[in-house]
Amino acid sequence: MTLQIADTVSLSPSQAKARAHAAAARDNLRTEPRAVRIAIITLAVLFLTVFVVLPLVVVFAQAFSKGILAYLAALSEPEALAAIRLTLLVALISVGLNLVFGLVAAWAIAKFDFRGKTFLITLIDLPFSVSPVISGLVFVLLFGAQGYFGGWLREHDIQILFAVPGIALATTFVTFPFVARALIPLMHEQGTQEEEAAISLGASGLQTFFRVTLPNIKWGVLYGVLLCNARAMGEFGAVSVVSGHIRGETNTMPLLVEILYNEYQFVAAFAIASLLAMLALITLIAKTVLERHLGEGHASRDH
Repeated sequence: MTLQIADTVSLSPSQAKARAHAAAARDNLRTEPRAVRIAIITLAVLFLTVFVVLPLVVVFAQAFSKGILAYLAALSEPEALAAIRLTLLVALISVGLNLVFGLVAAWAIAKFDFRGKTFLITLIDLPFSVSPVISGLVFVLLFGAQGYFGGWLREHDIQILFAVPGIALATTFVTFPFVARALIPLMHEQGTQEEEAAISLGASGLQTFFRVTLPNIKWGVLYGVLLCNARAMGEFGAVSVVSGHIRGETNTMPLLVEILYNEYQFVAAFAIASLLAMLALITLIAKTVLERHLGEGHASRDH
């Protein structure tokens, strides 16, 4: 209390007035009428229940509607196993590529000033503004039989579309903003002081990155990788265009769910969908944990 009085005395009249207004605003926010608070909370809970909880309940209820044995049998089908393996492989490739790109892009944007910096940031955000189906069509125009590189690829017996490379390329394109976008603000906030100090002490560029920069951004890296992996495993639009829907070869888990559902194999479709739903739940939990670590990191730097 004494400290607060001393702070108030040391402030100018305009500063004291501004602080009083801010305190009054906070008090007003905390003293909303009870009916308003209940209405807002009820709306939020109702929205989450209808659009998040109920769909998850339906997915798992349908997946286990004929018992655990039918559920396990659906997951052990050769097509299902092939889709799971392909999804994991494509996610591994796309996350690895985006991790490298995201680190390099965030390092360049946050630590250096160069011509074309704004354009690079715009390119990073491009997949957010382009439909995944359109991005898949771009790869068809580039690597298809009648595409720009189609003739050359055919002459050299290289298969991009309707194969793993095309699926990996399309998935990488739609997911590459996630790691970079998680790291750019974090690196901006940290500034360049620690790196400059390390270099002044004789550290090389790689030593500075691995011993100074990377430890400071490790939670941001994990956060970006988590979001990138979740999107890669659940991507449908771009992959649907470039995959060719070859059963047992180029169908990822989301594509297989659609095929099985259209064939009225509901238990099998929802069994695969339940794996994607479990991935979403795990992602949500991990995201909450990582956000807490990131928040603690911000708080420690503020102090």
